[in-house]
Amino acid sequence: MTKKITKALIPAAGFGTRFLPQTKAMPKEMMPLVDKPIIQRVVEELVEAGIETIVIVTGWNKRSIEDHFDNNFELEEKLQEAGKTNALEEVRRISDLAEFVYIRQKGPQGNATPILNAKHIMGNDPFIVFWGDDFIDATPSRAKQMVAAFEKYNAPILGAMKALKDEDYKRYGFAGGEQVEEGVIKATKIIEKPGSKQASPSDLAIISGFIFTPEIYGVLEEAQAELREGEELVYTLGLQKLIDMGFPIFALEIKDALYRDTGNKLEYLKTVVEYGRSHPEFGEEFSKYLKELVEASKD
Repeated sequence: MTKKITKALIPAAGFGTRFLPQTKAMPKEMMPLVDKPIIQRVVEELVEAGIETIVIVTGWNKRSIEDHFDNNFELEEKLQEAGKTNALEEVRRISDLAEFVYIRQKGPQGNATPILNAKHIMGNDPFIVFWGDDFIDATPSRAKQMVAAFEKYNAPILGAMKALKDEDYKRYGFAGGEQVEEGVIKATKIIEKPGSKQASPSDLAIISGFIFTPEIYGVLEEAQAELREGEELVYTLGLQKLIDMGFPIFALEIKDALYRDTGNKLEYLKTVVEYGRSHPEFGEEFSKYLKELVEASKD
């Protein structure tokens, strides 16, 4: 019987150097999408897909993430006194979204270290991993599509999208294997940043989301023990070990997907503009302003 996924992990210990000096004091995950931090957008997607417990792996400079999802009684009292009921309801809703657990990251550099850090909390349960500074807009949501795939295949699921640019092969891991249905492959080969289309097992980039089962811990611990000086502990090392041991792993192409790499300055600005245009409060007025701005630039 397939276990229900109720736990999620969000690694959020990076320094956000691409956004310096802004991220010297503010975590990149707290960069605003108009009036909502990126990580809140990620959390809400997880909660809508049935996640109840969210483990956030942080670093020394990420206290504001904890504060954001915590109760702020003084703020609530001020909003109550001012009669700002809508704002009061929103800040209370944020702290009630899920059960939040915070861990400080410890271990070697690499995107697999947070997975091992959370082992004692995830236990024998399957769990979903989303990054705190990027996401995918999709309908149904990326999280719901991945959970549905896990319930169908009862095996680790890798969120994937087709590579669109040559540079993608230098940025992401790629999975190749046997197609079992449209948009789903049973992976036989996973390569971290192959560098080129020719060196990649397919054009299916593994980005922005994974569902893991407890088997991931043992192989990552083995990979960590085998690391050479200067090497990073990356999740693809563990996945390939599982495949070689005969464990089924599936890569799922997220349907109707728009990847939001908000850890990139230009892509972040594009996302903010698009979210501003669709904002229910002022989207129409903002779109009008942008149109006027474009027209003025032609003069």
